[in-house]
Amino acid sequence: MKNIAINPEDYTILAVDDIATNIMLLKAVLSRAKYKIVTASGGNEALEKAATELPDLILLDIMMPDMDGYEVIKHLKADPALQDIPVIFLTALHNPEDIVKGFKLGASDYVSKPFNHEELITRVSHHIYLAAAQRTIMQQRDELQATVDARDKMYSVIAHDLRSPIGTLKMVFNMLSINLTQQQIGEDNMEMITMGNNITESTFMLLDNLLKWTKSQIGRMNTVFQEVDISEVVVFASKMSDLVAQVKNIAVEYDIPGPITVPCDVDMVKTIMRNLMSNAIKYSNEGGRIVISVRETPTHAVISVRDFGTGISEENLPKLLNPEIHHTTYGTKNEEGSGLGLQLVQDLTRRNGGELTIESTLGEGSTFTFTIAKVQPKSETVEDSEGGGYCASLSDKWFDSLTAFFRVEKAEETISP
Repeated sequence: MKNIAINPEDYTILAVDDIATNIMLLKAVLSRAKYKIVTASGGNEALEKAATELPDLILLDIMMPDMDGYEVIKHLKADPALQDIPVIFLTALHNPEDIVKGFKLGASDYVSKPFNHEELITRVSHHIYLAAAQRTIMQQRDELQATVDARDKMYSVIAHDLRSPIGTLKMVFNMLSINLTQQQIGEDNMEMITMGNNITESTFMLLDNLLKWTKSQIGRMNTVFQEVDISEVVVFASKMSDLVAQVKNIAVEYDIPGPITVPCDVDMVKTIMRNLMSNAIKYSNEGGRIVISVRETPTHAVISVRDFGTGISEENLPKLLNPEIHHTTYGTKNEEGSGLGLQLVQDLTRRNGGELTIESTLGEGSTFTFTIAKVQPKSETVEDSEGGGYCASLSDKWFDSLTAFFRVEKAEETISP
């Protein structure tokens, strides 16, 4: 704010006094400082001029016959269009109670009459500077709002125009990686398909996580609780990663004793599982395995995703959930990550009344565990009227159809070398 350049000619001052000589003196002093001056000789005229001129500052006499300064400032502060205009009282009253009364009614400052010219200019300049700062703040606020609106529009484009086709491309590459062999298409072509699969997988994950993380940070993510069998949700969500696991020949095992009913946001749980499965696959060696387990305590459901891959060093373990550190490493087949996934998982877990914990040994593997509270805020709970716990989205159903299509194609051996 210290660098704000002020051009006095851009600022209007309304001077209000019922004595003509005082008005002439104010006009002479302020004009010399090159401010634009508007005058009024009484309270009623002052309110009219304030409404039409919208001055940047008002110099207001207190003792006037038609309406005193106290009454004028009451009207000013009651009008939303005028209430933010700073008011400096010009007063011959020296009683502290009168001065305090003016401040209580909303005055910004006061100058005693007869006033010292330098003191008047100094006080006026100070409040004009504050007005200029406020103008700058308002302008920057409008520019920031325009930027936010443009950003939200961009995210909408990402969500609708990029996420869907990249999701389709991701599924196609998954299927090609599984159903085609190096003998059929050659080593170079197989390498390109594998590369395309990795790129689309990481891009889709980044887009989806970015959208959810942004919604969370700007307060536009709502948590909608449904009473569901969390075991069923976990199995369904993890199976969405089956194709990716198959590309690295990774076996996925389940240790789930039976149904466990909890209130949770199903979409958030699916996002948590997708990210944890992605990490487990990324850092597992080819031919490895992943174990998914579900347990319960008196207060929480406990879900774990364990891999037997590269593991995490003690030095890097604290970095994973630190929002101040952007930490990411390449997977066993050079898969890239954004470093955003675990931050999102931690946030979504807490929204479901739980916590995320990590156990890992370098060279032996990692276990990511998240919990879901059995009791959630009732005001946000949504009962499932169908009784089925949750529904598959259109994209989930599309995925199942695409999987079935490729399985039929493989069975019929219609893919030629």
